[in-house]
Amino acid sequence: MGKLSGIKNRVALLRPSGATVREWALIHLGCALVAAGITWFLVPNNLATGGVGGLAMVVVSFFPSLPVGLLMLGMNLVLFVIGLIFIGFDFGAKTIYSSLFLSGCVWGMEKLWPLSQPLTDDILVELIFGVLLSAAGMAIVFNQNASTGGTDITAKILNKYFHIDLGKGVLICDFFIVLAAGAVFGIRIGMYAMLGVIINGFLVDNIIIGLKINKHVVIVSRESMKIQQFILEELESGATIYEARGAWTGEPKEIVTTIVNRRRFIRLRDFIRKVDQEAFISVNNIHEVLGEGFDRLDS
Repeated sequence: MGKLSGIKNRVALLRPSGATVREWALIHLGCALVAAGITWFLVPNNLATGGVGGLAMVVVSFFPSLPVGLLMLGMNLVLFVIGLIFIGFDFGAKTIYSSLFLSGCVWGMEKLWPLSQPLTDDILVELIFGVLLSAAGMAIVFNQNASTGGTDITAKILNKYFHIDLGKGVLICDFFIVLAAGAVFGIRIGMYAMLGVIINGFLVDNIIIGLKINKHVVIVSRESMKIQQFILEELESGATIYEARGAWTGEPKEIVTTIVNRRRFIRLRDFIRKVDQEAFISVNNIHEVLGEGFDRLDS
């Protein structure tokens, strides 16, 4: 058997402020996308595709004196407390901010670009565009260990304790809300809303998978030392070395394995081309990596 030896991972730690800036920037982007989908496509067509907003619309239809905004705020506060208890302060704080920022985005878009009627006469096209924007925004926010509030919080709890995919968790939480909305606003709107919820559930999971893809790279090269040095010092990633023997030649070889993101893989591939055009490289997509330099084990 070949002897396995590890190379110490010398990942350069990002400064907290830098990581925080990127994280919050992505949260802002995600909320803006969700707001665009809601404001420009879903609301003008009365498409209550789940969430606290859809639930509030259903409740207000029975109790017209209740303000929708106040009802949504009360529901979110209850869910925030649940999120803080079951998920932790970090998630709860980000979610509170995200939900408030999302509300501000919706309000701002309504003021700056008000719509008196739907953009088109095709409700299906508007549903698709609204769900695409909302799902992309939700996935981006979820990927920063936050949510846009509402039933997203319950989806995150289902994911943490029952390992249910986030998109499917949203689908479960919104299913009954959409059923109620269909009963109140009509079967046609209800069916479109249910279709939107189903599409949204699957889109969120697939977008999150796409955002988290890394590359598991296995390299066999005569220039393994140069490649190791490049991975450690230039890419600031870790690597593991396996001592092996070629089956055809019987010569001893070193196998370098590493996990890097897509941008670093392109740099690594280009470097290997320069130093050893006869190198052998195999690459696999990895959808989740936990540990130092990647997501925390307890996230």
